[in-house]
Amino acid sequence: MANITLVDDDENIVASVSMALESHGHKVTAYHDGATGLDALESSPPDLAILDVKMPRMDGMEVLRRLRQTSTLPVIILTSKDEEIDEILGFNLGADDYIHKPFSQRLLIERVKALLRRVGADAEDAEAGGDVSGRAIKRGKLSMDPARHECTWEGRPVKLTVTEFLLLQALAQRPGFVKSRDNLMDAAYDDQVYVDDRTIDSHVKRMRKKFRVVDPEFDAIETLYGVGYRYRES
Repeated sequence: MANITLVDDDENIVASVSMALESHGHKVTAYHDGATGLDALESSPPDLAILDVKMPRMDGMEVLRRLRQTSTLPVIILTSKDEEIDEILGFNLGADDYIHKPFSQRLLIERVKALLRRVGADAEDAEAGGDVSGRAIKRGKLSMDPARHECTWEGRPVKLTVTEFLLLQALAQRPGFVKSRDNLMDAAYDDQVYVDDRTIDSHVKRMRKKFRVVDPEFDAIETLYGVGYRYRES
């Protein structure tokens, strides 16, 4: 069971989404405007948040932007099919996934399940001592601990979202080897979730920005135009 915060001003969507999630054992707390939702997310962080884009007092993108200043909790954005700019902006701001309206309850449940699985998979692997993806990584100035979802550069913490952590982990596991965008999609997303190349590029851009706050000279993630990315160990 997961604690899920839903922020949406449409009472019908709140009712149907809450019912669907609760029927699968999750606890749902709903808020009907962005400002109230943000206060709740910051004071009592859930396991996952679902944010609508268009809301009174504060829209979902502004909630996400402010939330990402202090939190890496998993976030799904609800967006209209004709608002492609919402998807691009959402990923640029650090969303982990998005769902187009209108959507089926089955799709919602599967996307929530997939994101929660991504959150917990690395920790479970590390505790079991099995899959290499769950082991701690030390690459020069970079240290990653999947069991604790912790990342540091030269000993200084770098807060990464779930998706950013999985992408960096995939790159850092094999320094010098090129990972195509498709490879990185497979590493960070469930099989039932498809994202385009721009989504991966947005996540990488955000990662670089976060590392450069700690180290302005950070250049460990290389872009190979037309091919993909690779991690360069200094």
